[in-house]
Amino acid sequence: MRRWARGLVAVLVPLLLLVAAAPAEAAGYRYWSFWRGSGTDGGWAYQQAGPAIAVPPDGTVDGWRFAVSPDGGRQATKPRAEARFDVICAATPPQEGRKRVAVVLDFGTAEDAGSSAAAPPGQRTACASVAPRATSAEVLAVVAPPLRYDSNGLLCAIAGYPQAGCGEQVEAGAAAQPNGSPEPAEHRSNAAGKAAGSGAGPDVGLVTGGALIAALAAGAVWQTRRRRNP
Repeated sequence: MRRWARGLVAVLVPLLLLVAAAPAEAAGYRYWSFWRGSGTDGGWAYQQAGPAIAVPPDGTVDGWRFAVSPDGGRQATKPRAEARFDVICAATPPQEGRKRVAVVLDFGTAEDAGSSAAAPPGQRTACASVAPRATSAEVLAVVAPPLRYDSNGLLCAIAGYPQAGCGEQVEAGAAAQPNGSPEPAEHRSNAAGKAAGSGAGPDVGLVTGGALIAALAAGAVWQTRRRRNP
C-alpha cells in the first residue's frame, strides 16, 4: 500500500505543476478590422481579403473598426455606425470614369484604446471619388491620411490613430464585446480581475487537472479497498 501511495504522489505532483504552469488565455489583439457593407440593411460583413488587394465596386461601403478583437475572424468587433452608402455619399455627385466608395471609420472606445493610449477620435464617415480599379487601401489613403503600416504590411494606424502599437496581444479580461456595441460593465477592460485567479469563473486547465487528480485519487481508494478485501 505504501508503494502505491508513493506512486500516486509521483504522478500527482507533475500534474499539479503542469496545471499551475498553464498560461493564461489571451483575449485577442488590438487592431483595425476591415468590413464591407452587406446590403441595404446597413449591416456589415467581415473582409478576409486585405485592403491592398480588395477592389470595392462603385456604391460600396468600406468599414473600419479599431478594437480589441479575436485574431482575424468574423467575431471581430464591427463598426457601430450603419453601412449607408446613400446617406454617406449623398453630397458627392457621380463622375464619369470614377467610382464612389463610402467609408465608415470607427476609432473605438476608451476601453478599446487601453489605459495608456490617448482618447480615440469620434466616429466619422467620408465618400471617396476614385479610379475604377482603386483598392480599399487607396480609398482609405484618400479619405483618412496618414496611414501607418508595419514591415509585414499590416495596417497599424488610420488618420494617425493610434500613434503607436500594431496588433498587440491583449490579456484576458480586456477584450471588447464582439458585437459592435459598447461593452457591458462586466466585459470592459477595467474588469481585468476576471482573469484567472480572480474567482470570476473556473479555469479550464484547473478543471481538467482537478478531474484527472480526482480520478487518480479514486483509483487509489479502490486499490486500497481491493487489497483489504481480496
